[in-house]
Amino acid sequence: MAYERVRFMYLFVMFDLPVTTKAERKVATQFRNFLKKDGFDMLQYSVYTRICRGQDAVDKHLKRLQSALPSNGGVRALQVTDKQYARMMVLVGNRKSHEEKGADQLVLL
Repeated sequence: MAYERVRFMYLFVMFDLPVTTKAERKVATQFRNFLKKDGFDMLQYSVYTRICRGQDAVDKHLKRLQSALPSNGGVRALQVTDKQYARMMVLVGNRKSHEEKGADQLVLL
């Protein structure tokens, strides 16, 4: 049986959406709700992250994200490895509970 290491990736979504009118606030709320429903956790108010099991999962969630993009504002996505994510420094404040968990893996042989 060949052992294949699974590479966990973190997908960040950062956005800046207009919220001056009631309609714009509704669109921004719908986008945040989409992110939560798709398994993203809020890291900061306009920064969401989710862990993905490999590049295929990253691609799947990017495709879902592209189908839910609002028409105005800015949305950016960034993927990093679990090792890079673990090196993130919190300069002010504390890590949230879901950040402490990380991508601990159990290998069964």
